[in-house]
Amino acid sequence: MSGNEIISFLGKDWTELQRLIREALSSDISLLQKVNDKLYSRAGKQLRPMVSLLMARACSADGRANADSCHFAAAAELLHNATLLHDDVADSGTIRRGMPTLSAEMGPTAAVLVGDYWLSSAVNTVLAASSNIKVIRLFARTLGDLAKGEMLQLQNAATGNTTEEDYFKVIYCKTASLFETAGVSGAVSVNASEQKLEAARRYASSLGTAFQIRDDILDYEGGEKLGKPMGVDLAEKKITLPLIGAFYNAPAQEKAIRRKITRIHLHPEYVQEIHGFVLENGGVDYAAAKLDEYVERAVGALEIFDDSVQKDYLVQIAQYNSYRKI
Repeated sequence: MSGNEIISFLGKDWTELQRLIREALSSDISLLQKVNDKLYSRAGKQLRPMVSLLMARACSADGRANADSCHFAAAAELLHNATLLHDDVADSGTIRRGMPTLSAEMGPTAAVLVGDYWLSSAVNTVLAASSNIKVIRLFARTLGDLAKGEMLQLQNAATGNTTEEDYFKVIYCKTASLFETAGVSGAVSVNASEQKLEAARRYASSLGTAFQIRDDILDYEGGEKLGKPMGVDLAEKKITLPLIGAFYNAPAQEKAIRRKITRIHLHPEYVQEIHGFVLENGGVDYAAAKLDEYVERAVGALEIFDDSVQKDYLVQIAQYNSYRKI
């Protein structure tokens, strides 16, 4: 899948999206403007606004997005980056997208304040749309989900008792919820039918779940050459799907491994040991099978839509999670 190809297809909509984001981040405080420009120059794949604009086109009677579509897509990207700034503080993260985090460069206080600015910019961007009541509720729900997911993850890190049910609840709240809001808000922007709104919700939620499972797999098979260092989640006491899958295949070792995870801050050597346990006991294969299930759900949700270039790209974005390395 080529992101540049999709950007070219979106054309003026993508150009307007970028203009809205830069306008939202504009500040007369020179330090804030400098930081915002630097952060945005490091923007990642921007999948959420891509999904939002493509879904708007897929749901539209004439295959076109509109001004509200661009506002909602921009808000999704602004909110996503706000959460990354806050996450880097919560997780004491020092590297993001191969570069030092703002928290590492300027301290956690600056990172929180800039994250708050991006968050307020997302809200203002939604409010600037002509029809926004339903989407305000979507974004408000997602903000609550993000907080709940983070707290559940912290709770589970302390106890080492994360179950598969807990895991899927966390990744829905922290990742899939925002994908869902991006997709559904795109559909709302073009007055999609209830059937298409539900299809957009199922697609985007499944896509977000698959995206996070792939990220969690990369924590075990990544490495710097593939764009993500290994063992970051384990060092933060996060029990993710590959480890849960290994527990199913080696139940006799589960209790001991869980106990080690709660003490991993005292014994960093446990990271390599647990990493080996996951690889030896089929944990990555288990997670990969679940990932494929969610990719299939995402693609299946698109059956309601007429064949089109935008539908094809939505399919490609879902399938991309089966093999992406970053």
